[in-house]
Amino acid sequence: FKEIFIGVSMSFIAVQGHRIECVRLPSAHPKESYLSIVFLHEGLGSVAMCRDFPQVVADATGCESVVYSRYGYGRSDPITRPHDVGFMHNEGLNVLPELLDKLSLHKPILLGHSDGASIALICAGGTKVPLTGVIVMAPHVLVEDVCIRSIVAAKAIYDDPETHLRERLAKFHAHVDSAFRGWNDVWLHPQFPFWNIEEYLPTISCPILAIQGEDDEYGTMDQLDRIARQAKDVQLLKLADCRHSPHKDQPEAVLEEVGAFVQRLMSSP
Repeated sequence: FKEIFIGVSMSFIAVQGHRIECVRLPSAHPKESYLSIVFLHEGLGSVAMCRDFPQVVADATGCESVVYSRYGYGRSDPITRPHDVGFMHNEGLNVLPELLDKLSLHKPILLGHSDGASIALICAGGTKVPLTGVIVMAPHVLVEDVCIRSIVAAKAIYDDPETHLRERLAKFHAHVDSAFRGWNDVWLHPQFPFWNIEEYLPTISCPILAIQGEDDEYGTMDQLDRIARQAKDVQLLKLADCRHSPHKDQPEAVLEEVGAFVQRLMSSP
């Protein structure tokens, strides 16, 4: 963790009564039309687990990257009671708007992965927060059987001490059991198969770049196709030889597409 963010100023912000870990990464090549890109991590992600991806994006686009660990992850406060099935709605409708306001971020770009992508879509379609654009990687707009099967498998791996998954995740989360159970338990809640955020897609007014791998073990291309059918301005990138983390499996393709999309947003009135 220290090697990844050496020389970077870390801070903690109080949001919705919880201490949230946050880092701001300036671009090595800032543009005059300066924008901030806010990174929203996946279900088991954190500031540290984003590694150098936010800095690479900042340097390539000329934008500032802002990364934070959600409540229960990284070095943010641990959850004290289980999430309910509306936890991503609360994050997108309440937590994220408050965070953006406290950081004085005006019309940022949201870049979300997996759960973070869903939160970005909820914020964009369900609030009046002004956004320049939204980038989503491996988003969930509804729950598919393939996703539940993968989450069940993740639980078995975590519970098996011979896999050392808990030890590996503990390098990125100060409260590793809280982080894992908080994510895994709610996705396996009996009501979670009915979770759906498609109602927010038609009201998203800013452009969307949606990216997904053809071999994603947590979702099918139906997720992207539903976004494309219901939102107004959607650009799709479907990647072969790519699983649930496009920025790790196909980093060059993702960075090129993200860079072109951000340039388009910067060039717009």
